[in-house]
Amino acid sequence: MSAQTPLRLVSLLGSLRRASFNAGIARALPALAPEGVTIEPLGSIGDFPIYDGDLEAQGLPAPAVAMAKAIGAADGVIVVTPEYNYSIPGGLKNAIDWLSRVKPNPFLDKPVALQSASPGMLGGARAQYHLRQSFVMLEARLFNKPEVIIASAAQRFDVKTGELTDQPTRELIAKQLAAFATFVAACKRGAAAS
Repeated sequence: MSAQTPLRLVSLLGSLRRASFNAGIARALPALAPEGVTIEPLGSIGDFPIYDGDLEAQGLPAPAVAMAKAIGAADGVIVVTPEYNYSIPGGLKNAIDWLSRVKPNPFLDKPVALQSASPGMLGGARAQYHLRQSFVMLEARLFNKPEVIIASAAQRFDVKTGELTDQPTRELIAKQLAAFATFVAACKRGAAAS
């Protein structure tokens, strides 16, 4: 990706815990992005109330409106999430449910890449597969490969700082970000041509 085609991406973190492995990944993204690509974190999913249709009838919560606006203005979204009980963390699903209520749909035709880390052997793969189902419904443009599914995450981070220190993992993420930037740029060209 060249500096002639700057891209602005945002990251959506599916964990609330400050020292989570996935928070460490999200913090590492800007430094691993290719030239011409910026990555900014979205607000916390912890700011969203639990979805309730009665609450929605009173008006959309400000955190959902603000995040939807930021997603809409971005060229693409990177979702970084742990896996809870073989699926998506409740807080992330709740945020997606609120964001789906905002009009226009902020995810419509939006390029989305997924990343996950877990202490287990599957690295959050099941959470990613469930997220894919939600994003199909939201009509996002899901990026497929290379995947970032980080197993045995405790071996890849500095325990004291929570920072991602494993060089092969950093290289894998950088490879995905470069490929995702190419995908996002192609999506933008396609939208401009239509």
